[in-house]
Amino acid sequence: MSIPIELNEKDCEFKAIVLDRVPTANLDMCLTCGTCTGGCPASEQMGMDPRKLVRMVLFGLDEEIKKHDWAWVCTMCARCFWECPMNIDIPKLVYNIRSSWPRDSRPKGILGSCDNHIRAGNAMGVPTDDFIWTVEDVAEEIRESSPEFADMQVTVDRKGAYMAINQNSREPVTEPDELGPLWKILHIVGADWTYPSVMWAGENYCLFLADDQGWKYILEEFVYHIDNNLGCKMVVNTE
Repeated sequence: MSIPIELNEKDCEFKAIVLDRVPTANLDMCLTCGTCTGGCPASEQMGMDPRKLVRMVLFGLDEEIKKHDWAWVCTMCARCFWECPMNIDIPKLVYNIRSSWPRDSRPKGILGSCDNHIRAGNAMGVPTDDFIWTVEDVAEEIRESSPEFADMQVTVDRKGAYMAINQNSREPVTEPDELGPLWKILHIVGADWTYPSVMWAGENYCLFLADDQGWKYILEEFVYHIDNNLGCKMVVNTE
């Protein structure tokens, strides 16, 4: 027979930590209405949903929360937050749960993609020279096969371009032909744009890994390159 949990003996330490980091999280305002769960794509995965998660935090079930894998199933889409009548910030709660895990214990796929981005500037770990070669090769193929795009300009690190555009790093590696449609649209509308060579990938797995330092490093390197080396006025994130 299982032993009942004595809630009055539980200290809500994790709740206090989250509220210290996110004062507007509004965890105590939960009405248990289930709106968050109704719209959650990860609801009932692993026997968990957003409403259950919030209740566990409020009941001080800290160790059970920290050991549960559901935090890594959450897509961080924030639908629960935007629909919640009490504005409970469940995505930031999930983020803090993820950050409570030892870094080496976090999912290997996300961890590897984060480390690749820090090291190589993209989640796939593609060398910058390979990215530039792929872009130039695909662009040349389009110019040769489609006369209407014979003067299409596709550049990397062109100083003074109005827009810097980043790119999902999977496409140059696995689906390079998928690069062309966006370029054609930009060409038709006369957009003045370029790819940056530094942190050129649009995705940032360090965000999903809850690696604050890695996330910060990637963004700082990207922004510095745009502002100080290229001088672009606008950044367009394709992700």
